[in-house]
Amino acid sequence: MKRTFTLLLAALLFFSTQAHEGMWLLNKLKQINEAEMQKLGFKLTADDIYAINKSSLKDGIVRLGGGFCSGEMVSAEGLFLTNHHCGYDAVQGLSSVEHDYLTDGFWARTRKDELPAGFSVSFLQRIDDVSEKINSQLTADMTEEQRDAKIGEIAQQLIAESSKEHGQSTEFKAMFEGNEFYLFHYKTYRDVRLVGVPPSAIGKFGGDTDNWMWPRHTGDFCMFRVYTGPDGEPADPSEANVPFKPAHHFPVSTAGVKEGDFAMIMGYPGSTDRFMSSHGVKLALDVEQPSRVKIRRAKLDIYDEFMDRDKATRIKYASKHAQVSNYWKYFIGQQRGLKRLKVYDKKKAQEADLMTWVNADAGRKAKYGSVITDLETGYNERAKFEKANVYMQEAAFGSEAIVLGFRMYGLKMQLATDPKDAAKVAAAVARVQAAADELWKDYVPAIDQKVTAQMFRMIHDDVERDLQPSMMHTVEKKFKGDFDAWSAVLFKTSILTSKERLNAFLAKPSLKVLDKDLGFQAAESCLNHYRTFLAPALAAGEADLARGYRLMVAAMREKDPARSWYPNANSTMRLTYGQVGSYVPGDGMFYKHICTAKGILEKEDPTNDEFIVPARQKELLLSRNYGRYADESGELVVCFISNNDITGGNSGSGVFNGNGELIGIAFDGNWEAMSGDIAFEPELQRTISVDIRYVLWTIDVFAGAGHLVNEMTLVERKVAPPVVEPALIEPATTPSKPAVPTKPTKTVAPVKRS
Repeated sequence: MKRTFTLLLAALLFFSTQAHEGMWLLNKLKQINEAEMQKLGFKLTADDIYAINKSSLKDGIVRLGGGFCSGEMVSAEGLFLTNHHCGYDAVQGLSSVEHDYLTDGFWARTRKDELPAGFSVSFLQRIDDVSEKINSQLTADMTEEQRDAKIGEIAQQLIAESSKEHGQSTEFKAMFEGNEFYLFHYKTYRDVRLVGVPPSAIGKFGGDTDNWMWPRHTGDFCMFRVYTGPDGEPADPSEANVPFKPAHHFPVSTAGVKEGDFAMIMGYPGSTDRFMSSHGVKLALDVEQPSRVKIRRAKLDIYDEFMDRDKATRIKYASKHAQVSNYWKYFIGQQRGLKRLKVYDKKKAQEADLMTWVNADAGRKAKYGSVITDLETGYNERAKFEKANVYMQEAAFGSEAIVLGFRMYGLKMQLATDPKDAAKVAAAVARVQAAADELWKDYVPAIDQKVTAQMFRMIHDDVERDLQPSMMHTVEKKFKGDFDAWSAVLFKTSILTSKERLNAFLAKPSLKVLDKDLGFQAAESCLNHYRTFLAPALAAGEADLARGYRLMVAAMREKDPARSWYPNANSTMRLTYGQVGSYVPGDGMFYKHICTAKGILEKEDPTNDEFIVPARQKELLLSRNYGRYADESGELVVCFISNNDITGGNSGSGVFNGNGELIGIAFDGNWEAMSGDIAFEPELQRTISVDIRYVLWTIDVFAGAGHLVNEMTLVERKVAPPVVEPALIEPATTPSKPAVPTKPTKTVAPVKRS
């Protein structure tokens, strides 16, 4: 026993030294990462990952929308996988009380059964490093405003020179806090269709309770297909379209994972702040994060109250609730991690070390000596308005009616400046109508009325009075500070809260009606407050922050040129690599690198919506009907962890072994390292991924949609099938017969999503 523990501890200590920080640019892999990746078990080359003149792994990576999630192609017929929570909004939009795909799941038996998803996908074509072209035209004596203007001018020229072939677009990105610059070229496809999604009891198993937690037993996946015109080019949704033929699709491995296995992830991480200074950490801890947590919790309480009453309401607000809830818990965890891991103290020590190096040389001092002063000045200025800023973003803009009011501002300006231009007025009306149609589809005025009252009450109570929008005077004078009464009148009378009232207004738009509308008055007050007061006030310190960060990062890289540096995430394709492995989350604790279907049965709670196990799934798990997807010991692995470096936007990213074969789908980080977006913690940071074998089992055995598995390229393991015994858990009720997934009765129009 003692020897076994000693060997395990030694293995853990070895593994803990192998954590791999970094979200790497694909065009830099050859010079920076290839050798280390191969030492860890990567069997291919950097050219196999990123090439522009031949097929490479990058061609199988999918960007959903503008980068809200990632995905990976798994068939030659346009099929791709992503996370259940990435497809949640689309599935919610396609669901109704009659066809509740959120609860029941959905599996297209034929291509004709696939449903329009309402979002586009893009594929990266190439990356151009244009740093020299831009930096050669910048000078040290330029102000930050002059630098920004010159950078913007050159960027527009470069974008204009880029290919404008069908479906192609170019995005300009600054890296390393304004020290390097790149062009990313994409091709976008507009016809995407839902193919399959498990019921939420599988795709969201564990709900908010397990969110960001390990061990995790969530089948967080769904499937879509990309379509093109008959010529293979991007096209609007049409019955004439054909499945997309990707330049690369990933083989799917059923070999499973073991401790220490090489694992890499490719996708579109959204945003990190790894260069954040100690001043930024302090402001986040003191003001930003507590404010966001408080406001989001208040909104979630109202959502919960109404969603628990009615199934139709639950469907309508499912996606909104998930969006608010996810980052409510994220900010709680980030606060905890920053404090527990003493990130502020570590940042202070790093800054002190940097400035010791800077001050040791007259030339460096002349170039970088003002770094800390610039950052301190910028954050001191920002701190004056940060709370008001967060409350406007989360609370004022958290009212759906107020947001609709913002979208009417263009019509207001048209009516105020040139009401006789019928064409422009009609165009403005059409934009409002489109925004309203999107709102009414999933809108419950009673919820928004209560949310609006609570959000503005919180602004009134928590934000300094002179930093609040002027509409507060109306509530104080006309409603004696009673926000419930104010909101009740607003929702009873405003054109923003009634389809009938809005349609009547849009049929005959009038500036006078808008100016007298209580809802629009509030929206306009908030918008003007933000545009004319808060935004300029926040911008006052931006030049100091921009200069401070640009010079700090330049100094850091000059101080340590041998280090392999990577830029902050910014919704561009990145690769992260590392190993599958367990970890020690705290004193006296140990977490294995995998979890199995046993945990689903152990967590089952029929009284808790987050932990309900569908009868069909329970029957299969109790009988241990794992088909060909069991591991060598006869267990069904559900999820695994690795020390890859990911963040939001990586959701849905494929996890690949050393041969470039798909072994899982990344969907979460772990609770102990929630500070990771600001400071990577090598001993704690883990990526949680659903094991591809559980994905295949759910599709094939649970859903009976084996035709979708047959469409993939499986790399099978050649071992004798294990001998298994039924689980020693008695079912609470008699298992039901396998459910036949509901087949759609008609094709619905595409749902447009922002």
